[in-house]
Amino acid sequence: MISESSLTCESLLNQAAARIKGDSPRLDAELLLSYVTGLGRTSFRAWPERQVLEDQAQQFFELVAERVSGQPIAYLLGQQEFWSLPLIVSASTLIPRPDTECLVEAALSLELPEHALVLDLGTGTGAIALALASEHPNWQIWASDRITDAVELARGNSTALGLPITVVQSHWFDQLPEAQFDLLISNPPYIAASDHHLGEGDVRFEPSSALVAGYDGLDDIRLLVSQGQNWLNQGGWLLLEHGYDQGEAVRHLFAQTGWHKIETRKDYGGNERMTLARKPISDESARKAHAQ
Repeated sequence: MISESSLTCESLLNQAAARIKGDSPRLDAELLLSYVTGLGRTSFRAWPERQVLEDQAQQFFELVAERVSGQPIAYLLGQQEFWSLPLIVSASTLIPRPDTECLVEAALSLELPEHALVLDLGTGTGAIALALASEHPNWQIWASDRITDAVELARGNSTALGLPITVVQSHWFDQLPEAQFDLLISNPPYIAASDHHLGEGDVRFEPSSALVAGYDGLDDIRLLVSQGQNWLNQGGWLLLEHGYDQGEAVRHLFAQTGWHKIETRKDYGGNERMTLARKPISDESARKAHAQ
């Protein structure tokens, strides 16, 4: 039995924030209490003495206990915002990160055809594909993932948001129909198997298949760089997210396999976090384009 005096919003939030570790215990507590009560976070500040039902308080503290154990807040809420889109998330996929929005910004900066054919490889929740669809409804956007649950989740997010994309199950290019894309984009696994960060924070609860890529974290990037040109139109782009310390290695992989216009861009924290490159245009195609 929880005493009535401790059932106010402010009391519950103070108790929870004192238990939760991390960078934002008060924010986490407010998000969980909002989820349980259906009240907006601003109401906790406007009416801190508002009483919460006892069964809601019990549910709230159960969620707080899970957060204290390390469960990601996004998994507890079943939702994560990305590019201002409310995405349903689950433990079968990586939680979309704010820095991945930089990958979307980079894609939007490219000069692509009006009806560009775009493929998001390893889509997870569908975050990248759906963000692009929200900005360019004329683009034909495909998304793929090898995990069945992720494919269903991306399809569900597409339906819920009213943003049509084509989602297929495929391990990278293995099951994709033949097509010549204008842009391949991916946030692939890029963490080394021995990286100590795998045992810390939210990452502990996320699927390792979405995180780990061999001894140096570059196995999947190697595959995408080596095979990507086979799936692109001439002049098409491959855009990849990678680790903050992998920029030089990824540029080298692109250069080794004959890509042009190789460029690394930074995330919001100023770290080298994404590299793009272009499939070369043949001399004949360039002459035709110039003649037009």
